Amino acid sequence: MKKIKIAPSILSADFSKMGEEVLSLEKCGADIVHCDVMDGVFVNNITFGIKMIEDLRKLTSLPLDCHLMIVHPEKYVERFAKAGADIITVHYETCQENLKEVLKLIKSTGVKCGAVINPDTPVEKIADAIPMCDMVLVMSVFPGFGGQKFIPHSLEKLREVKRIAKECGNIDMDIQIDGGVDLSNVQEIKDAGANVIVAGSAVFNAKDRAEPIKALRA
Repeated sequence: MKKIKIAPSILSADFSKMGEEVLSLEKCGADIVHCDVMDGVFVNNITFGIKMIEDLRKLTSLPLDCHLMIVHPEKYVERFAKAGADIITVHYETCQENLKEVLKLIKSTGVKCGAVINPDTPVEKIADAIPMCDMVLVMSVFPGFGGQKFIPHSLEKLREVKRIAKECGNIDMDIQIDGGVDLSNVQEIKDAGANVIVAGSAVFNAKDRAEPIKALRA
């Protein structure tokens, strides 16, 4: 069984003290720092960019997982890699015609690559890219804002991603879930195939962040 990794999303952190927030995640046992990069075009919200990744890289040894919710990601992946990203994931919806080329570009920078699909995008749309992915991210809410409710049919999509990865021999590929994850649904999410759990408010709203991180993993 794959190791379960907890990836708190800093979208739910206090941006006025981001350095302290990320250091607290490291102390509380997080495995990955999930960085939601939003451009105000692909999604309605704007968060942060390359400089934030650069500055966080100086503070933590945890892997930085850069989820690019931006149009034309191919223009920026090399700069995010240089800034210190350990994995860069891009949306099928923003590069439908050249997803595999963008994934190859990410890999050429020496970092891991991943494909992301929105709740209304069928898994079959990325099936031919799964063999080259280090991770596939299934969005279980529509991207743009934290605090949304989990969309149940995401479980079936997780099972389908796992099946395709097994069939093509990419058994080491991580399967990530993002959106509405908490203790009420995390077990069925893991049972469906996800081993990288993105959690925002479930971690950052807790008085002791180590507790939800430990509970989500267990």
